[in-house]
Amino acid sequence: MIPRFDVNLPRDGYAWWYLDAISDDKRYGLTLIAFIGSVFSPYYAWARKRGPAEPADFCAINVALYGPRGRWSMTERGRSALEHDATNMRVGPSGLHWDGQTLKIDIHEMGVPIPRPLRGRIQVRPSIANEKIIELDAQGRHRWSPIWPAARIEMDFDRPGLKWSGEAYLDHNTGTEPLERSFDRWTWSRAMTEDGPVILYDPVELSGRRTRHALLFDRSGNSTRIESPTEVILPRSFWGIDRPTRSEDGQAGLLATWEDTPFYARSLIETRLLDQPVKAVHESLNLKRFERTVVQLMLPFRMPRRAG
Repeated sequence: MIPRFDVNLPRDGYAWWYLDAISDDKRYGLTLIAFIGSVFSPYYAWARKRGPAEPADFCAINVALYGPRGRWSMTERGRSALEHDATNMRVGPSGLHWDGQTLKIDIHEMGVPIPRPLRGRIQVRPSIANEKIIELDAQGRHRWSPIWPAARIEMDFDRPGLKWSGEAYLDHNTGTEPLERSFDRWTWSRAMTEDGPVILYDPVELSGRRTRHALLFDRSGNSTRIESPTEVILPRSFWGIDRPTRSEDGQAGLLATWEDTPFYARSLIETRLLDQPVKAVHESLNLKRFERTVVQLMLPFRMPRRAG
């Protein structure tokens, strides 16, 4: 599967393309999320309270660099700043382009809360591509596609001065309604093993329905469901977000907290999968927290908005 950006979304819908990476020397990390209908935007949430809202009015490219000289940016923009077709997506000054072999990303953003430039180029090439589309909820309103369970990344940033290579992952989520109308919370993680990449995804719906996805991908992109390992509870984040994960021997450790917010945490952890010690990127999301008024009033400090 290749990343396609020509999505047609209903009102209140969303789409995002998520990329994360870890440098080969394990000193640096990155996440990048390109949103149409930014699911964590307070502006989109406030607009929906007035009636159905157009997702194209709430777009952003979120970039986070972890490790030495780390930076974070997420400037939201309206539909006049959005351009997208099958192979291209641009939001304001930053954009993504698929040339048939490589996903090329140009970043020209401003960091927050400290206003420092974030400028550079990213190239991502798939090592393993996958065609699987998974429905995350009982009604089929939310779908997830692990497009590239494994990939290689090359980072070359001028501001800050960073250049590294590493292993990466790319997926795509889309939905016809806001996440908080369907889900209470979820946890997700991905790790590379000697047998291939493993992805664990455990959404909990508002109805109480729980689903456990535990997938192993081979070098051809075929996926196999594996037994979901034992649950392990990692330390809560500073904001009190629970961080459950899974490990075959019931042991897991927290290596670094990459993102710590009132409604989600992204972490680098160590765990055991397929009888191997591995490092994994881990996310914990609490949508009831996101819905709180006080949380949404805090978000503009990290997510400024520009009209175009």
